This record gives sequence, structure tokens and C-alpha cells, in this order.
Amino acid sequence: MQEKLQVLDEIRLNFSPGSLFVMNIILAFVMFGIALRMNFSDFKAVIRHPGSIIAGICSQLLLLPLVTFLLCLLLKPMLSPSVAMGLILVAACPGGNISNFITTIAKGNISLSVGMSAFSTLVCVIMTPLNFSFWGNLYSSASKLVIPITIDFWEMAQTVLVLLGIPIVMGILFARRFPKITEKITTPMSFFSIIAFIGFVAAALMTNFGYFMRFIHLTGFLVIVHNALALLVGYCVGRTARLPNRDIRAVTIETGIQNSGLGLVLIFNPHLFNGLGGMAFVAAWWGIWHIISGMGLAFWWSRR
Repeated sequence: MQEKLQVLDEIRLNFSPGSLFVMNIILAFVMFGIALRMNFSDFKAVIRHPGSIIAGICSQLLLLPLVTFLLCLLLKPMLSPSVAMGLILVAACPGGNISNFITTIAKGNISLSVGMSAFSTLVCVIMTPLNFSFWGNLYSSASKLVIPITIDFWEMAQTVLVLLGIPIVMGILFARRFPKITEKITTPMSFFSIIAFIGFVAAALMTNFGYFMRFIHLTGFLVIVHNALALLVGYCVGRTARLPNRDIRAVTIETGIQNSGLGLVLIFNPHLFNGLGGMAFVAAWWGIWHIISGMGLAFWWSRR
């Protein structure tokens, strides 16, 4: 299996500068929509029960990257360097833009979900490049592999700041300046964000459909295992911290739904990873699978 996956280390997926620009615009628009939902009342509700938010943040920002690193070490005989780096990058991304929607279906604590999403999104300018740089370099050293990937912390931080930081600030300012308009457009933008995100991932796959069909059975299995592990980490943290059931559901979903769209944009950035095959397939399939697994879990919980 490793020999088959190593082919992905040599592949640079075809994505034109114009397509990359559209991807950046879509991601910025999605983050702008998320920022419209950020308000102090959600944070106040969470602050009244700090144990839940602390457990959730530890699960998402600290434990998930650590567990992903250990998973990559465990599966080292099966993984190629670029696939392992793809798993680590996804784990380093903030919560996904549909986690709040899925938490609502699951009858979880929506205030906690929004609070976690807001916090992880705000700090991802630092935490995403920091986690990826730390665990990526550690995996490279521990595996004694010559990783064909340059891990540039500052370039990644700059990219995340432009793609996420600016749209988030604009969204928060817009919501404060135009509250009535914000109230009317927030829900439509949430649904549009989901559709745009799915289209955004589909475009990345369809442009390279031949490669996708050849390797999906390999990378798909790894992503399913990784995503299941992420959900399990969130659930176990919630149980260990003895959180209420609604909080456990929110923490589980926030940990298992990652912003793989950000990962894709970083991967296709010519100054970072330039469409490296293994990383791109992992992030793209994550973008599809975490919706399937998250919605499935949410519907199951909603009936309990």
C-alpha cells in the first residue's frame, strides 16, 4: 500500500491560478458568513460553564493533532510522506463551517458549538501553522524520512491571516454596523456556505478526476479512520470531563468537523505545497466524508 501511495508524492494536481483565486474567494465568503454569527451573547453563555469550552478547545486544538501524529506513526508502514502530512494538516485546521448546523440537528449545545468554532477560527492564524509545523517536523524526524515538503510557518501564517483573518474581521464589523441586515442574511448565507463548500471540494476533485479514481480507495480508507478517531477523541474528552450530554455532542462534532477547505487552499498555494497529491486527496476527501459522518451521527443522536 505504501508503494502505491508514494506515487502521490510525485503528483502535482492541476489547478489553474484562476481556479485557485475562485477557491480563495469562496473560502473568504464562507468565513465572512461564519463571522456574522459571532456575537458576545454566545460567548457569555459559554463562559458561565467554562469546563465545557476548555474541554472542547483541548480536544480540538491539542489532542486531535497529537492523536493524528500518533496515528501517522502507527500507520507509517502504510503511509507516504505527503499523505501523512495531509492528515496532520487537516488536524491542524480550525473547526468546519458546517459544525454548528450539524450540532443543531444532533440536539447538541449550539452555544458551545458556536463558541468553539469562533475561538478556534480566531486563533487558527497562529495555531494552524504552529500545530502543522510542530507535528509535521516531528513526524519527519521520528520517521527518518526525507519529506519532500517545506514547512514554512510564516508563509502559512500569512496565508491564513489573509484568507481567514480579514473576512472574519469584516464579518464581525458588518454584523455590528448593520444588525438588521445581518439578521436577514445569516441563515441564507449559512446554507449557501454549505453548498459553496461542497462545490469547492467537488471542483478540486473533478479537475483531477483521473487521479481521484485511481487512489480514492487508498486515501478514502485512511480519511475514514482518521475522522472516526477525531469524533472518538471529542466524545472521550467530553465523557472524561463529565460534561452534560448536549455538551458532549457539541464537543464531539466540533472535533470531528474540520475546515478542510482551508487545508485545500493552503495545499494548492504555489508558495506552500503547490497541489501536492497526497495532501490534496486527503483534504478533499475529508471535506466530503466529514459531512457524511457528521450528519449520520447527528441524525442518530437526534432520535435519542
